[in-house]
Amino acid sequence: MFQSIGFCLLILLHNALPAGTGDQAEKTVIPVQRHEIVVQAGRIETPLKELAGAVTVISADDMALMKKTTVLEVLEEVLGTASIQNGGRGGAASLFLRGANSEHTLILLDGIELNAPATPSRSYDLAHLSTANVEQIEVLRGPQGTLYGSDAIGGIVNIVTRKGQGKPRAFLAAQGGSYRTLAATAGVSGSFRALDFSLAASSSDTAGLSAADARLAGNSEPDGYRNYSVSGRAGLKLPGRSELDFSFRTVSARSELDNFGGPYGDDPNSIQDYRSLFVHGRFRTLLLDRWEQRWDVALVRSDRRHKNPVDPGHPYDSEAGRFRGRLLKLDWQNILFLHPADTLTFGAEIEEETAESSYESAGIWGPYRSDFPRTKASTVGLYVLDQVSLGGRFFASAGLRWDRHSRSGSALTARLAPSIFIPRWGTRFKTSFGTGFKSPSLYQLYAPPTAWGPIGNTALKSERSRGWDYGVAQTFGDGRFEVEATYFANSFTDLISFDFMRGYVNIGRARSRGIEVAAAARPSEGLTLRTAYTRQNARDLVSDTPLLRRPRDKVTAAAEGRLFKSVTFRISLEHVGRRQDMDYASWIAAPVDLPGFTLLGALVAYDVGPGFEVHLAAENLLNEAYQTVFGYGAPGRSLTAGFRLSF
Repeated sequence: MFQSIGFCLLILLHNALPAGTGDQAEKTVIPVQRHEIVVQAGRIETPLKELAGAVTVISADDMALMKKTTVLEVLEEVLGTASIQNGGRGGAASLFLRGANSEHTLILLDGIELNAPATPSRSYDLAHLSTANVEQIEVLRGPQGTLYGSDAIGGIVNIVTRKGQGKPRAFLAAQGGSYRTLAATAGVSGSFRALDFSLAASSSDTAGLSAADARLAGNSEPDGYRNYSVSGRAGLKLPGRSELDFSFRTVSARSELDNFGGPYGDDPNSIQDYRSLFVHGRFRTLLLDRWEQRWDVALVRSDRRHKNPVDPGHPYDSEAGRFRGRLLKLDWQNILFLHPADTLTFGAEIEEETAESSYESAGIWGPYRSDFPRTKASTVGLYVLDQVSLGGRFFASAGLRWDRHSRSGSALTARLAPSIFIPRWGTRFKTSFGTGFKSPSLYQLYAPPTAWGPIGNTALKSERSRGWDYGVAQTFGDGRFEVEATYFANSFTDLISFDFMRGYVNIGRARSRGIEVAAAARPSEGLTLRTAYTRQNARDLVSDTPLLRRPRDKVTAAAEGRLFKSVTFRISLEHVGRRQDMDYASWIAAPVDLPGFTLLGALVAYDVGPGFEVHLAAENLLNEAYQTVFGYGAPGRSLTAGFRLSF
């Protein structure tokens, strides 16, 4: 069906486009990207210029120039995103895409979801994910349920592990600076005959700042953080046009926390230990030159422990908890190269998630204990996606997906995304429409009741979303100048909310609308200028209030380049507008306004010699005092110096 529809559209649009024929066509000048970017999050590798959806790609070169050590820091500059963190490094961190909730963003590593089954809403904490051994980060905005099923209501962040190639090379990098921060990374990558490999280990240690804002009374004790991560990937080419690919990542982190954000939220001995393991294997083979099969199997585990014993400032209060989750996944994907202009992808997924937790506390109100016994749920998904193209001028993808959750039932999602490129104008028109869903988490389904009332609800339905966008992209000067503008609108229904009388129920409705504008200029080989602006209106339709912590306006800008052949520089600016939040430290939670803030950063790097570079970076040069979550602190002006040695 998709092939027939696709070919009909191709023929009609090909005839309608103002393209020449014969000699006239040969004289048409088409702006060509100097470096073609390939996106993997769409299930098949596709050049960025052929995608109609809203996509941002951060390459390894981009990350090397930014000198960021965490994925969260890299994502802060991405169009259409808003990030928050409870204090400094190690504090709980979330990402909002186009106004959707943080649990509506699906975080992928090499195409496998990281969203944790043991969290109440099955979200992912970005606080502990380093950029070590990361080759590329892809952000797809808008509902993507057809591609990956549950949780992709707001969009997808796909993190791609580095693939080794060429002669083996090793590197050592380190940097240190304000807040007694020290980070180091070492790695090796390369290929030898049929084998390719990459391996990296990283560590980060900081004395940190007070998680509860130090500008507020009673918050003077800094909260430190340390992280140790190891990541690797290996590939082996087999006879018969087949190959094996294996990747893994382990994280061990410790965060010092405070009791809450606000006055006297400090706590000297509240500790969270976090452990995670990611293992992924893939077998890929090509049959009859037209049929590619992929078999993926993955295991993702997380273990979070929280300890907060009594202390002189809290002689009667203590708490302890442990939260463990596991995801097992098997994906069988088929790609049929039906025609140079038509590629059909279809497959099936099976996954099982498991979670368990225990929590106990003591205080002036007496002891409290809540146990969540080991519980599991399974999901089966079937999907089909057709991609068509014609002469570098028309591109389209259309897909359907059916999922069956063992408790919340079935969900059907769809996606359609066409785009038209007019070479003589350097203009691209594109639009996309998609639907998404999010199955209830294990905690939302099965959490046992307390003396205060019910929590879990096995009758919960999946949350739903519908979104569309349309935009235009224009290039000038043989691709040296680019500008793109997109309008988007998303609606969310059956959102799961907590009611103190009924527990979790499907009563929420919300919507988000806005525009995204991005521009880039490369006036010379040694200079690149970028800017992006997002304006959105995200509202809770039940209470008719703005959704919490989503800024109405966000502006980013950067100037980067090279001077004197051996010096590179980068200057960045980020402005985040006003947002609404809640003061949960008060006896009755009350709405508050968070003022906007502007962050200015600068970096300069010097090539000392072959394979040896030193750099100096400054963040928040204006020493802006700000909060991304009400009551929690954020870093002030900071300086970092470091080096990178490759050999």
